[in-house]
Amino acid sequence: AVNDVSFKVPLVVRLEGTNVDLGKKIINESGLNVISADDLDDAAQKIVKAVKEAA
Repeated sequence: AVNDVSFKVPLVVRLEGTNVDLGKKIINESGLNVISADDLDDAAQKIVKAVKEAA
């Protein structure tokens, strides 16, 4: 779905669970415009940073 939609800023996703480290690795190595976050505070900070960089 990420490939089908044009994003001006990266998509930030919060991952949690048993295979969180594997999920983060897959996202980081995917080449997609997606950033993983550890929790909602981390996600908010990454979103703000991404929006500022895109402006």
